[in-house]
Amino acid sequence: MDDTRNTADDTTGTLDEALERLHASGPERNGWLSNHGPMAVEALVRHGQAPAVHRWLDHYSHKLEEMPDTSMRVTAENWREALGDPRRIADWTVYFERQTAERPWLDVLAEWWPRLLPGIAAGATHPVIRVGHSVRTLLVGEATAPRITELAHGLGYWAARHQPLPALTPLAPAPTAMAALDAVPPVPAQDGGIRDRLAQLTAFPVWPQRLTGDPDEARVRLTELVRAATHRFATHGHGEPVMLVHAATAPNAVLRALPALPRTLWAPSLEAAWAASAAVTAAYSPAEAAPYAPADASADELFARAAAHGDDHTIKFTDTALDIGDETALAAALRSIELNPPVL
Repeated sequence: MDDTRNTADDTTGTLDEALERLHASGPERNGWLSNHGPMAVEALVRHGQAPAVHRWLDHYSHKLEEMPDTSMRVTAENWREALGDPRRIADWTVYFERQTAERPWLDVLAEWWPRLLPGIAAGATHPVIRVGHSVRTLLVGEATAPRITELAHGLGYWAARHQPLPALTPLAPAPTAMAALDAVPPVPAQDGGIRDRLAQLTAFPVWPQRLTGDPDEARVRLTELVRAATHRFATHGHGEPVMLVHAATAPNAVLRALPALPRTLWAPSLEAAWAASAAVTAAYSPAEAAPYAPADASADELFARAAAHGDDHTIKFTDTALDIGDETALAAALRSIELNPPVL
């Protein structure tokens, strides 16, 4: 994985302008569909598409709803009872806005990451993905007020939608991340929403095996997982091209956050990322693989296609595929552009 790609900070001011536009909106619409705006605009700016951002937002604006009203203040004393209550989205957002105004954002993230990690499946994994995009921006550039506020909104969404997976039985160990994903049993009824599907989970293969406790090993295994899930989309994305992108983008969000976290949290982050990727795979993966064509364009050309295509999931998955950067990952990005209907 190429961690140096497009790491320069945005100097156009576009990202901050876009985030300020978005922060008047809540993280969901229609009671449960996620607001993908902040994640998509971060990826667009990062990959040189800043001139397209406001036009993209204009087109996306009909999917935005106002932030809900607050109801009761979240505090250090009552946060446990508010965790996982989506009616408290605004309360949680205000709480994290207050926390990040009073303390360094790295300290807030380090305190709350282990509390939120067991609920990584929250909101179909969108909250952790939103946090991952936010942390990437803060790590590579100036910690401006809109970027700090974006982290607060992402953490607030995660806390409000916090959703632990059901207890799972360990299956036979798998030697690689790809073998582990291939061995994930599909849920019995692959219909309905993701909450209905996740409730059917019963068992996952054991992966990875025999970690030494070295945080750097956890990062290597997490990178392997992101690569495997990205590659697997090339062959299995046809099963559910919108939802299956999260098998790769959710663990990649965790990978992006690792440099901002204490190293003691890297191993549990790997464990949670595997659970999220496996859960999405179980919920949506088709029974049969399909052939795919190699990418017919460079990485930059593929992202320009994704931006012109306009679908938020396609933009975010292509962003993850470019983090991997190999031929199969680029082919997977092309597959997502082909499978998802364009919106621009």
